[in-house]
Amino acid sequence: MKLIADSGSTKVEWCLLDHDKTVRQIFTSGFNALMLTEEEIAQYLDDELMLQLGDDARNVTEVYFYGAGCIDEEVCRNVRRAIRQNINVATIEAHSDLLGAARALFGDREGIACIMGTGSNSCYYNGREIKDHVSPLGYILGDEGSGAVLGRHLIGDVLKHQLPRELCDRFLDEYNLESNAIIRRVYKEPSPNRFLASVTPFLLKNIEEPAIHRLVLNEFKSFFVRNVAQYDRYRSLPVSFVGSIAYLYRHVLNEAADALDAKIETVIKTPMEGLKMYHINR
Repeated sequence: MKLIADSGSTKVEWCLLDHDKTVRQIFTSGFNALMLTEEEIAQYLDDELMLQLGDDARNVTEVYFYGAGCIDEEVCRNVRRAIRQNINVATIEAHSDLLGAARALFGDREGIACIMGTGSNSCYYNGREIKDHVSPLGYILGDEGSGAVLGRHLIGDVLKHQLPRELCDRFLDEYNLESNAIIRRVYKEPSPNRFLASVTPFLLKNIEEPAIHRLVLNEFKSFFVRNVAQYDRYRSLPVSFVGSIAYLYRHVLNEAADALDAKIETVIKTPMEGLKMYHINR
């Protein structure tokens, strides 16, 4: 059986496949492979995955891991070795979450694959591998359209009174936040990107408000200008998205694409279904 993993910083989705049948789906807490040693990843797998996998671990013959932080061969090697400490099979592959997104969205076809969740990312995929990549730069310098950056704009506009007063008051009441608490949470506490992304449900709930719609639309346009438009033939190639932000705001995302003469082919919430199809056919 094949074990496929879609690993993000918030959660990891594992799928056990027997030919074309899903035997089990397992969820464990997320991690970034870049931030952990081989031994730490191995311990995490022992603590979280193996306990849930139980006797099914003996039936695994191949493992395909797609993860946040898998930015180079050294990190991927650490992941492979950590997996082998727990599941000792001959075929273990570790790849970036971006390649996972591309395979899930396009399979063996070429296109521009985009991730838009807590962070954002993109690449040109030729149907086999990533051939061009615009660095996302993270939520401080880039990550246009991401949950973290949308949240950053929303909070900044609230605290600087750039939104209608009624919307500002509604936001502060709903999240029970004061400016000092927000500043402390962003600048002093861990994972500010997750905190910033956590306020995006307010945007979705109020997307019909002109000021909110404009904020989201402009940020999505920025993603297209600073990322998608950097790839050759972006007007003629299919552009597809995976991620919760892209999926929940897909009607606004389509507006942004139309404004920049790009064509969105597919928007999906998670890559797992596409990854299953990709690996079933191999």
